[in-house]
Amino acid sequence: MKATADWLNATNRRYIAGTASSVFVHLGQYTAELREAGSGPPIVLIPGLAGGLELLGPLARSLALTNHVFTYQLRGENDCFSLRHPFGLDDLVEDLAELLDSLCLEKPTIMGLSFGGIIALKFAIRYPYRLGRLIVQGAGARYERGLIQQIASTVLSRFPLPADSPFVNQFFNLLFGGRQKQDGLFDFVTRQIWQTDQSVMAHRFRLVEELDIEDHLRHIKASTLVLSGERDVLVSQTSLTPLVHQIPDVRSVRLPNCGHLAFVTKPEAIVKSVEQFLET
Repeated sequence: MKATADWLNATNRRYIAGTASSVFVHLGQYTAELREAGSGPPIVLIPGLAGGLELLGPLARSLALTNHVFTYQLRGENDCFSLRHPFGLDDLVEDLAELLDSLCLEKPTIMGLSFGGIIALKFAIRYPYRLGRLIVQGAGARYERGLIQQIASTVLSRFPLPADSPFVNQFFNLLFGGRQKQDGLFDFVTRQIWQTDQSVMAHRFRLVEELDIEDHLRHIKASTLVLSGERDVLVSQTSLTPLVHQIPDVRSVRLPNCGHLAFVTKPEAIVKSVEQFLET
């Protein structure tokens, strides 16, 4: 799956967090690319199902104004051949635990976006005393087998390029939460998402389909912020309700006029909610 060089090179620099340094951390099962920026209390960002850490650039740059921000690539992102060795969500949780050990981070804030939110929730259940605070956006307690979820799985896992397909563009409008102009932001999102190999996306969708953590949410000890886009078509209130009702110390914020990709389209709204949460 390859896009044209011209399409891949089309970009808008304001969507790239170029101030972050990049290193590689050797973990037990793979080598993770790591970027860090800023100074202050540590926040570890976990990327979503597609797009890798680069898709978190706008959010990471904004958070780095007042925090020490770490972002890392999930297993499989830079090496789709790692799929030859089976791994599940629990393995991705262990990858995060190893990363925190390598960085000598004690009780950082863990923030997961979309698929990364699932990893963050499972980490907080498995290691309740290894994080200071928990923040998730675009994640629920269980997988929902609705029409939109089926379309998302089909498009991201199997639909061929080019990305100027009207159908694909309409699909991305669903993720944005409304019609998005064909501007730098649209180019940035579509380019980054298609950088993730479709076999990796398909594998991650299969992992999401296994998700059901509702009975374990009470084990989360960290103070938790649940952010949800008002127009998020992938995560419904039904899936969010267990997070709000069963996590002992939780705050919920509904983001107006935001879709599933709120962390890209409205990073300022995310940062405002995060800063208010961390100040309390």
